[in-house]
Amino acid sequence: MIRSTIVTALFLATALAPAYAHGPTPKKVEESISISAPVEKVWETAGAFGEISKWHPDVSKSSADKGNEPGSVRELTLEKGVIKESLDEYDAAAHSYSYRMDGENLEALPVSSYSATMTVEADGPGSKVSWIGRFYRGDTSNEPPENLNDESAIAAMTAIYKDGLAGLKKTVEGK
Repeated sequence: MIRSTIVTALFLATALAPAYAHGPTPKKVEESISISAPVEKVWETAGAFGEISKWHPDVSKSSADKGNEPGSVRELTLEKGVIKESLDEYDAAAHSYSYRMDGENLEALPVSSYSATMTVEADGPGSKVSWIGRFYRGDTSNEPPENLNDESAIAAMTAIYKDGLAGLKKTVEGK
């Protein structure tokens, strides 16, 4: 009797575990903007990994310890704190680079991790800049507080990309 009870309990625990064992799913934000300038001119500004503060209105200060070399660590000062990012891939010929977050700062940005890619491509006589990011919310538990849930992470990443692309356009077009 005891043995069958233990077997039944183990069976139920195993069968029900997947129903309770879930975590957050990665989220994705994609933003793009058209800029009235040739790709090379846009890339001259957007492609400088450590100089994002020159065009992104939400970044008051930025630097990259190894410039545009993969492995370079970029430090961004935002309104509520500092974020560090590592450059994973840099392809000047394709006008694209990919990077990821190096450690979270939930005060500055309500995400626990992210990876992103920025690409500049020809769009008629001008350019199209695309910024795509994949990320997890700030609190990866099953019941995160409102300020660290999926919605707050999506809103924050969307704002960062939209503000940045608008700032890039304004900087490159000189308006």
